[in-house]
Amino acid sequence: MTSDVFRTAPAPRAAGGHLPADDGVRAAAHTADDDFRAAAHTAADLAADHLAGLAARPVWQPMDDDARRTLLDAPLPTAGRPLAELLDAVGHDVLPYPMGNGHPRFFGWVNSAPAPAGVLATLAAAAMNPSSAGGDHADVHLERAVVRWIAELVGFPHPPGGGLLTSGTSMATIVCLSAARDRAARAAGRDVREDGLAGMPPLVGYVTGETHSCVRKAAELLGLGSRHLRTVATGPDGGLDLADLRAAVTRDRAAGLLPFLVVASAGTVGTGAVDAFDPIADLCAEEGLWLHVDGAYGAFGVLDPVIAHRYAGMERADSLALDPHKWLGVPVDCGCALVRDPEGLRATFSLVPSYLRDEAAGELGWFSEYGTEQTRPFRALKVWATIAHRGRDGLARDIARTTALARRLGELITEEPELELLAEVRTSIAAFRLRPAGYTEEALDALNRELPAAVQRRGRAFVTGARLAGREMLRACLLNPATTETDLRILLEEVKAAGRGTADARHH
Repeated sequence: MTSDVFRTAPAPRAAGGHLPADDGVRAAAHTADDDFRAAAHTAADLAADHLAGLAARPVWQPMDDDARRTLLDAPLPTAGRPLAELLDAVGHDVLPYPMGNGHPRFFGWVNSAPAPAGVLATLAAAAMNPSSAGGDHADVHLERAVVRWIAELVGFPHPPGGGLLTSGTSMATIVCLSAARDRAARAAGRDVREDGLAGMPPLVGYVTGETHSCVRKAAELLGLGSRHLRTVATGPDGGLDLADLRAAVTRDRAAGLLPFLVVASAGTVGTGAVDAFDPIADLCAEEGLWLHVDGAYGAFGVLDPVIAHRYAGMERADSLALDPHKWLGVPVDCGCALVRDPEGLRATFSLVPSYLRDEAAGELGWFSEYGTEQTRPFRALKVWATIAHRGRDGLARDIARTTALARRLGELITEEPELELLAEVRTSIAAFRLRPAGYTEEALDALNRELPAAVQRRGRAFVTGARLAGREMLRACLLNPATTETDLRILLEEVKAAGRGTADARHH
């Protein structure tokens, strides 16, 4: 069933040319208030029913053509519609077709279920609707508090002003790499903000083949050029190879280039591998390189005592980018950039025109002086609510549960003759492939490339794929503490069943 709320209503009849009397305005406002209050209750019921019913529904299913057209072809309304009708449309035309990431058998990409406290706080933040660029209002002070909380959760040093919330780690990476670029340029006698990069020897950064694509995008956007991102080898554990990194830096210096950046990972997207931070930090200190850690997905894994040792030295980085909207479950969007040197960040971005002067801003100034956004949404309230609702101990339990489940999934995979675990489970990602007997490597690649979509269409589980060491694989990322071992077994059953269906379809 689809709603016709997306259709155009006839234009209202003209009501005359006179302005309404004040009492009429007040009466209309009172009616609107009642309308909103009733609609807000309905919206809360819709959200609660949606969340409560997720586990009993398919994880994801393709939208049928009629439902898709209802949204795609919706005409621009001429007249407004009551809030109740809009919510009816949401209930019929939107909520039944989710991405699936709230379901306990959603293992795709790195997308979490929304934390209920964060869902509720999102409504209150929207009701206030401030611009969190700066000033003396609640959202600004709350953001300073929650950024400090995030730093405390992962053990990163936090001088006042040493970070801000962003739309996600992609934007946080741009913020951090901008500061790294400007520091390197200043050391070479160049003010990039005034002079640009033209005429400078190229600045060179170092990544691995598993580094997230947002780093390359940032390098391209900042004028560094992806050609000057060196791909360093990885060791058997998937971590950055220190000897290869050192050799690459030496070669580039000898060629007259300016090495300036190393990007390490606190959990790669492919396998969840965590780099050995201490030796990398030692090399960066020796060579005067900025160490940036991509912790988008994995940095909060430090809260699990079982794997916390993997993160030793992460606190030595110059910057850390991470996503509360991943493992913590804060509703999208919410990333965070943390830096050791707030003044370096401010020197990179601060620009205060006369119309934005605030003599009462204090020594830290405005958040808009530390990043690219001037108008900034009130992200802090949903972060505050999510962390405050669970507390550090609750978050640690949730994360520890998902890492334990991932290790269990690895065990279940190794017990299956038709499945192959491709990497040690280090955080909460299991990388594996279907490997039926009698297949060539080429045929295995073709089969595993098709499997994710085949599993998704079946509706009982959701998994995505990637390439690892030149081979197609499936990767199951566990972020939802509501997931059970039964859900893991269903996932593997679905992979095998989809594999048989794919093989049969090819045969016929």
